[in-house]
Amino acid sequence: MAEARSSAGRVGRVSLSRDLAQHLRYYQDLGVEGVSRDLQWRRREGERKLPRVEASETVPSTPPSTAPQPPVIPLTDVSAADRLVAIRTEIGDCTRCKLHTGRTNLVFGVGNPESDLMFVGEGPGADEDEQGEPFVGRAGQLLTQIIKAMGFEREDVYIANVVKCRPPNNRNPEPDEIAQCSPFLHAQIASIKPKVIVALGKFAAQTLLGTETPISRLRGRFHEMGQTVVMPTFHPSYLLRTPAAKREVWDDMKMVMQRLKE
Repeated sequence: MAEARSSAGRVGRVSLSRDLAQHLRYYQDLGVEGVSRDLQWRRREGERKLPRVEASETVPSTPPSTAPQPPVIPLTDVSAADRLVAIRTEIGDCTRCKLHTGRTNLVFGVGNPESDLMFVGEGPGADEDEQGEPFVGRAGQLLTQIIKAMGFEREDVYIANVVKCRPPNNRNPEPDEIAQCSPFLHAQIASIKPKVIVALGKFAAQTLLGTETPISRLRGRFHEMGQTVVMPTFHPSYLLRTPAAKREVWDDMKMVMQRLKE
């Protein structure tokens, strides 16, 4: 009987999708009014879940439970930081693709959740895998210099990668790995709502823009992506190998600075 009541209580509830961006858009279109911030609710039954979504009009198939309900807050009061926590909780100790077998730390993202400027790279390297933070190796140090030259500190912007686990031997991410991880990147972007995204390198630019156009042809101009614009540019690791390309990257960053002023 207990199992029957539990099963009946779940009738009509919409299952949570792993595609977080699509999931959030879907419920917003339905007129969702609030989400739960209760950690025990999200971790019920030993699973990691997104915060509970409360629909504005529901018709329960069974009498309401007398058990205490988790607190519900309006969506307008959910901060970007809270949404990022929910996304990280959903990722959990990820085993969705083969990259998890060789990782030391999952590298989620770092920086200001309310930033107008976001940098997106390809994936963690050895230093990032060890420290659990994106862009902390030689390429990351160069990126930090670029950010400071733009008039910001690392803490002022948000930095993330397309894939959250290090590809072995720093190889390129493979299509199935990108397919599993990119929904979480899009969910991060939807939470932060940056005005400008700087796509660092081929894989970041092609993933965000859904194209196979080479980075050399994508860079140097803005590309629309919903309410955000994307500026593709060369990856800092490429600049370490090809210092002459730094001037082109700086030209791209000057366009980004001007766009942020506007």
